This record gives sequence, C-alpha cells and structure tokens, in this order.
Amino acid sequence: MKILVSIKRVIDYNVHIRVKSDGSGVETQNVKMAANPFDAIALEEAVRLKEKKIATEIIAVSIGPQNTQETLRYALALGADRAIHVLTEKNLEPLNIAKILKNIVTTENPDLIILGKQAIDNDCNQTGQMLAGLLNYPQGTFISKLDINNNTATVIREVDGGLETLELQLPAVITTDLRLNEPRYPSLPNIMKAKQKPIEVIECPENLLPHTEIMSTSEPPVRKMGVMVSSPKELIQKLKTEAKVL
Repeated sequence: MKILVSIKRVIDYNVHIRVKSDGSGVETQNVKMAANPFDAIALEEAVRLKEKKIATEIIAVSIGPQNTQETLRYALALGADRAIHVLTEKNLEPLNIAKILKNIVTTENPDLIILGKQAIDNDCNQTGQMLAGLLNYPQGTFISKLDINNNTATVIREVDGGLETLELQLPAVITTDLRLNEPRYPSLPNIMKAKQKPIEVIECPENLLPHTEIMSTSEPPVRKMGVMVSSPKELIQKLKTEAKVL
C-alpha cells in the first residue's frame, strides 16, 4: 500500500504574525517556518500505518520555493520514504495546488492520499475536497479516526452534529483533524539520515492561472476594553442605550 502525504510550509504557529507595511501580505522574511500542524498529523498517521505493516511506502509532497525542502527533510526524518518538491515562487491557491497534486497522484498511483484539513496560514479548507473532485475519488474530511481493512478505509469524521462514520473504497482522499493523533518529534539520528536522502524536484506547471487576487491585508481591529458595571440594572441600561441590543 502506497500513501501520499501533502505537507505545506507555513509560519510557525508560535510566531506573532505581522502584516507588511504596504498591506500586500504577511511578513515572511526572517520568520520561523514549520510544517503545517494538520499536515504533520497526516504524516504521523501515515507513519503509524507503516509501523502496523499496512503501508509499505510513504511519499511526502510539498509545493513552494527552494527552502520548502527543509519541510520535506522534516517529513523524511519522521518516516517518509521519498519526497517530491514542486518548485515554484508563486503563492498558489487551493485549486491550483489540487491540480498539481492530481498530476502527481496520476504518476505515483497511491492507494491513499492524506492531507491536513486546512493550512493555518489561509484556513481555506479546500484542497483535499478539490483534489478528490478532480480525481473522482471518495473522500473523508475532518477525520478523527482511521482504520484500513483490505481495500476499505473506515473513517470517523467530526461534523457539527457529532460524529459520522464512513466507509471509503480505496484509492481515496482523507483530511485530518486535530484529534486523530499527536505527531512525534524526529530523533536526532533520523534527522541526520534525512539530510542524505534525495529529494525529487519537479517544475511547477506554467499554465496554472490564478482565480483570485488579494487586494489588501490588514490586522484585525484592536479589541476595546470591557466596562465594569455595578448592578444588573446598570447593565440593562447600557445594553439599551449604548449597545442598543435590547
């Protein structure tokens, strides 16, 4: 069984985000970067399947500039067998990313494609669904549990009304939620071994045209300080006269 895992390089979740002075986007120069946390969960699940002798090969894929290879080295250190880097300086949107992944899936023919449910930089939550649509594969999104039995994947997904159980015929696309697992830390020996593993580099297709344009980026307004009231009567009065919600 072959598993393909998509990993995105994003600003580390511990970093305070700063908007560029011209409002054209978020500042990424000299900022600590890391693998998208949801994608790290996807990789961890693939590694666990390999440890259970269910999977035989894990392929990590990432799309981005040259320094994206640092994220792929992290994936190799955690247990990925091979890595593919789609080299591009463009800031691609989910549909174009899904098209790139579709081409790789067509070449590699994996039995299971695992992605994080969303990236923490844009929170689009679209790539997995679009990839499944382009491939005409069954999909399970926001999964918190995964079981593989022969050619069937049984997933439990978190929905607004509770939990939903689905059976998917492989090949399939799934996206991971936070409660699926807790990613491990790579060991020092594996980090050193990952530095010696080759990364296949392919060029990004030139015919991927953008469908959206970011007009401006701004920080959210500063939250105003709350007001202390001395009694319920005063609270009701302020809700009527100042907030005007009553």
